[in-house]
Amino acid sequence: MKGGAGLNRLLNKCLIFLQGFLLLNIIWYLAFAIMRTTVIPSPITIYQNFGTVFASQIFIHILFSLKRIGAGLALSLAVGVPVGILMAYSENANKILYPLIYFSYPIPKTALLPVAMMLWGMRDGSKVAIIFLIVVFQVIVSARDSVRNIDPSVYLVTVSAGASRAQIIRHITLPAILPELLTSVRVSLGTAVSILFFVEGYGTKYGMGYYILDAWSRIDYIDMYIGIVVISIVGFALFVAIDLLSGLLCRWSTPLK
Repeated sequence: MKGGAGLNRLLNKCLIFLQGFLLLNIIWYLAFAIMRTTVIPSPITIYQNFGTVFASQIFIHILFSLKRIGAGLALSLAVGVPVGILMAYSENANKILYPLIYFSYPIPKTALLPVAMMLWGMRDGSKVAIIFLIVVFQVIVSARDSVRNIDPSVYLVTVSAGASRAQIIRHITLPAILPELLTSVRVSLGTAVSILFFVEGYGTKYGMGYYILDAWSRIDYIDMYIGIVVISIVGFALFVAIDLLSGLLCRWSTPLK
């Protein structure tokens, strides 16, 4: 029954994607028909040339981008979850850290790319650092707020049973914050994928951002649009993967529509 529900959710997500994909392509074709410029080629032309992605080793570019996103996400969770829990449990920690997070959260993280490149070099280090900065603040805020929303009565049973602080965090806190945490990760991943175009334009020859910028610099609009379509599909696949993971790990929570 649960497996069937998960399959239905996946099919529903794919249907929504196809509907959005079709609508976007209709708008794209109308823009091509009205403007009649080489800057906006016909979507039909793009899909007819889609086979060239295999010759251009685009899968290597995808793997490099996924590696950077995965490293940035892992670091964000490793830092953000403990910090968020600490801020929720300790009023002193919250008073010290919250002003810093409140101030730093709205700062465009891509503006820090030159600093990141000076600190961690032109290669993967600076790119992972920017992705980390984009995701970690949402993880911290989500973890802190989720812990604060836990009903205090939930802790009474475990405390009365003699559970330690570590056991309470493991068996009560982490499962309780997981749905909201995965939701924030899902939203953050969309932003992380979108900034690949910017951060992968420096110091690398691999990555979807580099692929798109390289095609643009060569005035190869066909390859450029192919790259945009591919990175959009990758972003959607990551979104669905986190959504399915949420459904598997958080079966007690209400699934998102």
